[in-house]
Amino acid sequence: MSIPNPNLADSSAEDLRPCDPAIYREVMGTFATGVTVMTLGRADGFRLGVTASSFNTVSLDPPLILWSLALKAPSLGEFRSHDLFGVSVLAASQKDIALQFARPAEDKFAGVQIVKGTHGLPLIAGALAHIECRTVARYLGGDHEIMLGQVLTLRRAHHAPLVFQNGAFQSLSGT
Repeated sequence: MSIPNPNLADSSAEDLRPCDPAIYREVMGTFATGVTVMTLGRADGFRLGVTASSFNTVSLDPPLILWSLALKAPSLGEFRSHDLFGVSVLAASQKDIALQFARPAEDKFAGVQIVKGTHGLPLIAGALAHIECRTVARYLGGDHEIMLGQVLTLRRAHHAPLVFQNGAFQSLSGT
């Protein structure tokens, strides 16, 4: 039995029909989110990065984050085969970097200034925050793989964040 809640959006029977993918994307797009670039690297100079907005905190004790990557993403195999990954939370001024890492390219790092993290991971210079993680679990989530990472190191700067909402980059007023 459900109890009606007058504070919730109207939940008429028409609104409870099976989920249309286009409507689902539109509704989920209303949720404003930060933008990250997830990276990995090796001692031989190999490095890889992808833009991800599917990033979230999970736990404070231990400190855990999660993010997800499409099962069809060409980079999924590399992220599966590396235990360590970096997170660069992008600043408002880094829209071009978000776009560069979202598109297929031979070298997504071309022209992008990076810094090396404590664990040797490539991180985007000028980002709002840098987080280095160790993957502790992976889960299948529909058409994505969800990666759970334990935070190893982190640092933050004081910039306005890059935000994505309704299919576009946005700025926050007051930041």
